[in-house]
Amino acid sequence: MKAIINGNIITETEVMHHAAVIMEDQYIVDILSMDEVEEMLDGAAEVIDAKGGYVSPGFIDIHSDYIEGIIAPRPTSLMDVTIGISESERILSSHGITTMFHSLSIYREDLFGHKPIREPHNVEKLIQAIARTHNEKHLIRHRLHARFELDAVEQLPALKAHIEAGNVHLLSFMDHTPGQGQYRNISVYRNTMKSYQNMSDIEINQKMLEKQDYAQIGYDEMRSVGEMARARNIAVASHDDDRIERIDLNETVGATISEFPITIEVAKYAHEKGMHTIAGAPNIMLGGSHSGNLNAADAIREGCISILCSDYYPAAMLHSIFKLHDECGVPMAEAMKLITLNPARAVNMDHEIGSVRVGKKADLNVIQYNGDYPVITECIVDGAVISQYHYRIDEEAE
Repeated sequence: MKAIINGNIITETEVMHHAAVIMEDQYIVDILSMDEVEEMLDGAAEVIDAKGGYVSPGFIDIHSDYIEGIIAPRPTSLMDVTIGISESERILSSHGITTMFHSLSIYREDLFGHKPIREPHNVEKLIQAIARTHNEKHLIRHRLHARFELDAVEQLPALKAHIEAGNVHLLSFMDHTPGQGQYRNISVYRNTMKSYQNMSDIEINQKMLEKQDYAQIGYDEMRSVGEMARARNIAVASHDDDRIERIDLNETVGATISEFPITIEVAKYAHEKGMHTIAGAPNIMLGGSHSGNLNAADAIREGCISILCSDYYPAAMLHSIFKLHDECGVPMAEAMKLITLNPARAVNMDHEIGSVRVGKKADLNVIQYNGDYPVITECIVDGAVISQYHYRIDEEAE
């Protein structure tokens, strides 16, 4: 038996103060007040003192391309993919992320600059490396979020093969054609291109025309791939929905998740249709979208965003929750579900992880918070402490 004591336990519905979580093997077996737990501690193999901090579920990040930056830290540098995954999980656990859906882009071509990790043969290497983690030593759960660009027609057979092989755990359909979705504003697209590459307006216009002219897979093919995924309990998502008609169309291909709806009206419509809706946690920290789209905090207050993901900045998962609680008045239990139970439900994992509940896997974080800066001091996966941090103050500074 293991125990976390003296904690404020964030459950699915409330914060249970001055309480303890009891673990046996990989599972949570009890949640008790400290008055009830004292007599049990003598037989505990390990006791973690939360010291009045929060005890939360492990964070579940279902959309992040952070791994790309770890493996390709420079445009012309490509590190070993296995080393990159191992390095990433130590960083991710320090931010409380216990289940990571690595979001790999399956493109025909990356218009925004040469990223070697997005070349098909390197994406293939990374997919295989993620699959190997299940049977090798690892710290956190690694899963694959396959982001399929609609004009990557020649990559469709490989995607289907990976679905059949059990390598895909979340599928999303993307369309980054200029003039719609995230880039419905051509000026935003143009400025994004310029930020990545030293190109003239004439060169950018030529690139946009080429992109707009690419052939794409049709809705019948999308529906077929969506059915393949759903038959294997793989959730399907749409990406950058910019109008309510797109929500209706994406429902026909089996989408149950709307990633980054562009406007609050679209987010509301998707939510009303029963879809899970995702915004980026960096949006909360920055006070809005870096592309001028939906404001995540406003949408959460309106009740139409149900999930936050790290997108590209893992630290945002933890910090956005405390910002929502402190500055926006979102109750802690409700805020925490944005990065735990709700994403678990969206990807069909909530029977096993996503909340501090008896019978679920003991994926837990101990969070210390002094009102200014929250930090993870212990990260636990399957009942085992995988990372532990002791923050200190130098004696000379006291």
